[in-house]
Amino acid sequence: MPLTPTGDLVDRTARGVGAFNVALLEQLEAILAGAERAALPVIVQISENAAAYRGALGPLAAAAHAAIADARVPVALHLDHATSTDLVKEAVRRGFTSVMYDGSLLPWDENVSRTREITRWCHDHGVWVEAELGAVGGKGGPEDGVGVGVMESAHTPGVRTDPAEAARFVADTGVDALAVAVGTAHRMTRRTAAIDLALVAELQAAVPVPLVLHGSSGVDDGTLVAAVGAGMRKINISTHLNGVFTAEVRDRLAARPETVDPRRYLGPGRDAMAGEVERLLRLLAEGAEVGST
Repeated sequence: MPLTPTGDLVDRTARGVGAFNVALLEQLEAILAGAERAALPVIVQISENAAAYRGALGPLAAAAHAAIADARVPVALHLDHATSTDLVKEAVRRGFTSVMYDGSLLPWDENVSRTREITRWCHDHGVWVEAELGAVGGKGGPEDGVGVGVMESAHTPGVRTDPAEAARFVADTGVDALAVAVGTAHRMTRRTAAIDLALVAELQAAVPVPLVLHGSSGVDDGTLVAAVGAGMRKINISTHLNGVFTAEVRDRLAARPETVDPRRYLGPGRDAMAGEVERLLRLLAEGAEVGST
């Protein structure tokens, strides 16, 4: 199936869609297999960090295009957490359907100007843009490990996105989606994050584009459903799926330490991750149904 435009999958009014990161071919296969089992659309994400790990964006992008071409469900291809303008433009040239430009650590004016410039360029090339809104230093306070006067990421512990600032940022930049801070953090290995659902609803009412939840690996099932019901539309999950994959690999190697053929442990890791992708996509679809009742 041809790539589906990201904007066709991320619906502000009705649906939550899973956006899952890949760094390995087996993870790409797992995401597509899980989506096909669930018979639900999915967004495949390649991050700036994943491109750096592989040494270039091209090989993983080419693999994604080849695998997605055979998928039986709608799939979008997204560049995640790009801080490099050159990488954004390369992703567009390589046929990505959306990009996330991350200027969240920049001062407000610089984040707005750079995001606006990149958004205009991407729109000229028919590509959907996600951004992340940073917070002015001092909001988190020293107790959160953030010094006064220092820019915080939107996912620094304790930071929350102000609805009025979010609406102004979207108006000033023209982005198509906004990642917001509502209680999650990246790289969480335990699902203990507490999401401010009332704030999610306020942001959904104030911001005229879909909201994106980063750091969703730290969110338990019930809260994910509630977050989609409150207004979150694109749900980014990476660390949790890495954990599922790695746990299965670890178990296989522990059971058979003499194994040397990587297919004997990477294959089961891929299968375990595919099962969790299927489960999560069904869960997010359930959240969308809750939000529409």
